Amino acid sequence: MEALNQKSLERVVSQRALQMGSSFSCQICVLGLLCGVCLTSLFLAALTSFGSFEFAGISFSSTGFSPRNSTSQFLNDVTSTDCEFKPKETERWVDLNQSETKTDDEKTSLLYLVWDAILTGSVKGEREFLKRFGLNRSSVPNAPHLENCRLSARVNKRLDTRIKNESFPPWTSWKGLLDTYPASAANEQLRHFRHHTMSEGAYPPWITGSDEENYPLTRKVQRDIWIHQHPSNCRDPNVRFLVADWERLPGFGIGAQIAGMCGLLAIAIKEKRVLVTNYYNRADHDGCEGSSRASWSCYFFPETSQECRDRAFELMADKEAWKRGIITGKDNYNSKEIWAGQTPRQVFHVDFLDFDLTFSWRHQTSGLYSSISISDTGYGAVRFLMRFRTEYMCGLLNVAHHAAFGKEAAKMVLTSLPKDWPKEATNNPKSDMEEFVWANHKPWIPRPLLSMHVRMGDKACEMKVVEFEGYMRLADRIRNHFPHLNSVWLSTEMQEVIDKAKLYSNWNLYYTNVKRQVGNMSMAIYEESLGRETSTNYPLVNFLMAAEADFFIGALGSTWCYLIDGMRNTGGKVMAGYLSVNKDRFW
Repeated sequence: MEALNQKSLERVVSQRALQMGSSFSCQICVLGLLCGVCLTSLFLAALTSFGSFEFAGISFSSTGFSPRNSTSQFLNDVTSTDCEFKPKETERWVDLNQSETKTDDEKTSLLYLVWDAILTGSVKGEREFLKRFGLNRSSVPNAPHLENCRLSARVNKRLDTRIKNESFPPWTSWKGLLDTYPASAANEQLRHFRHHTMSEGAYPPWITGSDEENYPLTRKVQRDIWIHQHPSNCRDPNVRFLVADWERLPGFGIGAQIAGMCGLLAIAIKEKRVLVTNYYNRADHDGCEGSSRASWSCYFFPETSQECRDRAFELMADKEAWKRGIITGKDNYNSKEIWAGQTPRQVFHVDFLDFDLTFSWRHQTSGLYSSISISDTGYGAVRFLMRFRTEYMCGLLNVAHHAAFGKEAAKMVLTSLPKDWPKEATNNPKSDMEEFVWANHKPWIPRPLLSMHVRMGDKACEMKVVEFEGYMRLADRIRNHFPHLNSVWLSTEMQEVIDKAKLYSNWNLYYTNVKRQVGNMSMAIYEESLGRETSTNYPLVNFLMAAEADFFIGALGSTWCYLIDGMRNTGGKVMAGYLSVNKDRFW
């Protein structure tokens, strides 16, 4: 009986609870509780988010470590909760867009989001996004830190292709879109000037800066390498080839692969062969589509014309061509010839490589090091192989720029917009100056910018490694001479370096946000853990950022740093110097 009464009591309580739960007031309380939990989660996520942006397997940091740097805040954090109630960031901005006024921070974030949608979304998605905000494309200002990759690739292809009945591509004393300015039929003088400069062989447009800001005769050497690699008739019986895969042994990093191919290019020039690169394992991933898969041409323009590539691959199937030496491969040369072979000395139109200028200066206590040496073809070969980046590579850089510098760019642009933007927006058609002259300017980055490559880990078996503090001491030395220097682009494979960098709040540091090594993991195992796409994309982004930076700090024992130095010394940065944390190579 007692048990029955107990069950009856439980039944009554359960029914009462059910009635209470179905009441409107209780439902409001429960809903409020759940919403509170979700909002708290969102708030905590916003506080702890470090701001990253993903593209093609890479997550780019959007931060300077300084609390003053607004780029440390990113707008992904509001979607990181598992609650069923997930207000999206775009929904919040719809509400803000309907309000009469916005704060400067709100406008900055809105402009950043719009650029983000344009950068990463499809055309349809972009239109829907703008419509949701009540905007139109003409009211969105240009993003100064982004490049029109499709247009750049089209222009560069034109500059890398011979014009019919001409010895060179349309290389003139002008760059970019200015050369495409539609000259009137009556302007015969302008037409004559263009034809004359092309016939005389104007210098390649991928070299920036004055002659004094590059290694001596850099433009001349680049022109002659291009001529050697682009014969006018690839089916001429006198044209011979060297076809080579990129090194793919696990112990070869990207730097070693590039250095090896530079050696093969030197052999090809010496033997009067056209170098044709074949399988590139680091491009064998889903990001490289179509014919660019497993090819260097996924990231940079190919080393020779498509006609020469087709001819070389035809000859590979011809046993007689191999026997007669019309075509050779990497197996025809030993490692000493590839890695330490003699430099070709009388191939170019000017006997450039007999001209040996060497100057070095060392400061035994500070670790500063500066050198000029043009005794080999390594630097020229690197510049040639990376002369033009593809649309894919350009897109990777755009994403890196946007994640790192997008907020800063938005703040600057807003100062020139109407006060009530986006409600009030101007729509001025482009002038010829904007269309043909200013369009050639490189994407904006905060300057002056210092690039720093910190190489540690398993590199200790090859050279003396230096702790991160040593790099920062050199950074301080630079800032003693250039006190307006605040920004550092940091590249490293070590997590401990990233952790230490957070302590330097008086610097704005930017870096790619990928998983890094802990301990002395080998580079091969580390890259395998990242996957082929990520382990290729983010180093190349860092490499090109280092080439563009105003200053550079690295280590002489690193092949990667050596190649960066070569890109900088043939890219208008020879007078910027090279600061090394170790005083000499250990290999």
